[in-house]
Amino acid sequence: MNPPGAIKKPKLLEIHGHQRVDNYYWMNERENPEVIAYLEAENSFLEHTMKPFEKFKNQLFKEMKGRIKEDDQSVPYFKSGYYWYVRYTQGAEYPIFCRKSGSLESPEEIILDVNKLAEGKAYFQVGATVTTPNQKLLAFAADEVGRRIYTIFFKNLETGEILGESIPNVTGNLVWAADNQTLFYSKQDPETLRSFQVYKHILGTDPQSDILIFEEKDEEFSCVVHKSKSEKFLFIHSESTISSEMRFLEAENPEGEFQMLQKRIPHLEYAADHYGEYFWIRTNENAQNFKLVKAPISAPSKENWIDVIPHRPEVLFEDFNLFSKYLVTQERSNGLTQIKIKPWEGEGHSLEFDDETYTAWISINPEFETEMLRFGYNSLVVPSTTYDYHMETREKLLLKRQEVVGGHNPEQYHSERVWATAKDGVKVPISLVYKKSLFQKNGGNPLVLYAYGSYGYSMDAYFSSTRLSLLDRGFVFAIAHIRGGEDLGRHWYEDGKMLKKKNTFTDFIACGEHLISEKFSSSQHLYAMGGSAGGLLMGAVINLKPELFHGIIANVPFVDVVTTMLDESIPLTTGEFQEWGNPKNKEYYEYMLSYSPYDNVEAKDYPNMLVTSGLHDSQVQYWEPTKWVAKLRELKTDTNLLLLHTNMEAGHGGASGRFNALKELALEYTFLLMLEGKAN
Repeated sequence: MNPPGAIKKPKLLEIHGHQRVDNYYWMNERENPEVIAYLEAENSFLEHTMKPFEKFKNQLFKEMKGRIKEDDQSVPYFKSGYYWYVRYTQGAEYPIFCRKSGSLESPEEIILDVNKLAEGKAYFQVGATVTTPNQKLLAFAADEVGRRIYTIFFKNLETGEILGESIPNVTGNLVWAADNQTLFYSKQDPETLRSFQVYKHILGTDPQSDILIFEEKDEEFSCVVHKSKSEKFLFIHSESTISSEMRFLEAENPEGEFQMLQKRIPHLEYAADHYGEYFWIRTNENAQNFKLVKAPISAPSKENWIDVIPHRPEVLFEDFNLFSKYLVTQERSNGLTQIKIKPWEGEGHSLEFDDETYTAWISINPEFETEMLRFGYNSLVVPSTTYDYHMETREKLLLKRQEVVGGHNPEQYHSERVWATAKDGVKVPISLVYKKSLFQKNGGNPLVLYAYGSYGYSMDAYFSSTRLSLLDRGFVFAIAHIRGGEDLGRHWYEDGKMLKKKNTFTDFIACGEHLISEKFSSSQHLYAMGGSAGGLLMGAVINLKPELFHGIIANVPFVDVVTTMLDESIPLTTGEFQEWGNPKNKEYYEYMLSYSPYDNVEAKDYPNMLVTSGLHDSQVQYWEPTKWVAKLRELKTDTNLLLLHTNMEAGHGGASGRFNALKELALEYTFLLMLEGKAN
């Protein structure tokens, strides 16, 4: 079966006196039968190509599914008189949300069984689930397409009845006021999907008459509504990539007007919580790596901000949690997370972690009057673990460790951190893991190098039970902590965005070259993987250095950078000018054009490639990977595999359900193992 050939329909694109011809621009016509036919042809070609490995792929799916404890349950947490938890039953795709009144010995109350709601639907996702303060009513948001357009439903928790009223076409962000009757929620622009309005709905009234409370006029900003930990304040938080603005209202006064906390100022970011007489605020005011300040509720603007934890150039201040006797902070130093506990009076201390590379985080802590801190931990070899930590006695209680069905012995695996030297001399950390018995430092190991590298998202070392299917077949798995993330602090992010974006790509290449020079792998066995903005990374590095990799997997890749960033009618564009730049500015246009993967495809050899997409993707529109594959088919000079898989029923996150998503992962792993001759 020959690979599909796409029809060329040249379209001239011109700006700044520069012309581009896009032969596949027409693929953005979602309703065009030619487009659907091409996507289906690509899916058929992939299916035909992978047919000899179908049995292996199914075995791999069963293997990965088999490691998951099917009748699983989250660790309950106590809030508002109830213990709350989520559980799964044998064979079920979706969660069941539950609670018990007062004690874990009380009878279970199912507040929402998502499996029943999802019956007969190809895609189903529940977003927020929020109960009224009196615990009698549940509001929940559901998406049946995968485009992150939700409908809010209401359920009477005393009768079990789902009420007749619903609010369609919303973001899924919602919060109750203290009167048990008023719901605040955010709504998106129907075309760009930018969350830009906050409405007020009063139970029992027609949603058509809901009151618009706030509208974010600046197209570079989006807004959400949320509640303080104390539940005494509602916040409307407007945010761009480089600026924040918050408004607040007492939850007991839903008819009141939201008050300004601090007006937006370019490059001033902040986020607030409440405790006692103060708002507690994480901010970058004169603090590149952020700091903690407090401000009196009566006069919260920045002239009245008082430093609580001053700025430290070597420490990224990531998060905080407030308790009646303690302040808990989550910080990042030298690329690793630290959790620190400080009593309001006296000296503090840090939690100790053993692994060389790991992930730790402050978990769900809704109560103020407690000496217990709940936190989470995992590493490349240790499964996800939940602890309660007594902040006074410093005793640590293991509540739950993710069970790997069939067993998992961390001692059989080795994780470490190595450092590559980037093009400009900067040291870039790499976290990696492999199975000790299958590893030899001779360049012969297959190795998957994964990265993201955008938006300041740090890519921590994390455990994956599905990844064992690669490790147990001799693969090394590595995470490149490249610039564009915040792994080594705020400067790490700022050195990998806008007019410094190419550092992200050259960092990744340097990591690949380092792993080869240190004999962890070789170019015949090196694979790269990334999704969304990480898919942009994949496209950029194979244009720059295709011979470095034997294969790549690009999931929902953002590859048509210039054309997308010039189109303000599609989701995400305007809100991302401070991430990528605005190509209406000639300097940014030329810089983006110099690395945009789609615009830089050339007649040359490329590695083996698997590209994935979702027809209903709201983040990266399906036509970006589709056009990219079509242009690669036209120009590439090699005979290597080029496969495109489009999920015709899902969006950016792929299939819904905990097992359906594994089928897509099984395809990706089969692709890698096939290229290594191990798909048998």
